[in-house]
Amino acid sequence: MFYYLNGTLVHAEPYLAVVDCGGVAYACATTSNTLASANVGKAIKLYTYLHVREDIFDLYGFATQAELKSFKMLIAVSGVGPKAALAILSAATPDALTMAIITGDEKMLTVAPGIGKKIAQRIILELKDKMSKETQLLPVAASGAATGGTASKASEAAAALAVLGYSQQEISLAMKGLDADALSLEEIIRQSLKRMMK
Repeated sequence: MFYYLNGTLVHAEPYLAVVDCGGVAYACATTSNTLASANVGKAIKLYTYLHVREDIFDLYGFATQAELKSFKMLIAVSGVGPKAALAILSAATPDALTMAIITGDEKMLTVAPGIGKKIAQRIILELKDKMSKETQLLPVAASGAATGGTASKASEAAAALAVLGYSQQEISLAMKGLDADALSLEEIIRQSLKRMMK
């Protein structure tokens, strides 16, 4: 329904941003990371998600499309609601979340308030599986990927980057020339992200 809101931030408090768009103020539930990059009285653009349940309409807003995509992925996991997803994305950036899922880092997820070990394990299980399925649809982007292990590493890294919203072309360019044999999965992702952020 709403793709994004572009207006002035008129009020902010933990997990809430109020954006005035042409005289209409929209209350958006949001993350600490989004609020950290915003200032009251200044222009703000939030990518939105409208959550409808029974007679309640809640609007969620995020500073980046990557954060919005991560939010949608999290709420698709059974047992993870919008509030839990906001808590996770307030404790970790989309990049850090993707890294935690790929590496099975439960501790990073349980740093978020209200996220216990069981929920963290479920998030990793369900989303890592989703990433694996996406991996099969992506070409191996790293050079020198002759061995099965290397191809798998490169594909997993490409899938993780795709989940963050990068296109196959961007991923291929970022991973071009990386020595997947010599690098760990985490390092392949880290170096690729560094290249894309230049």
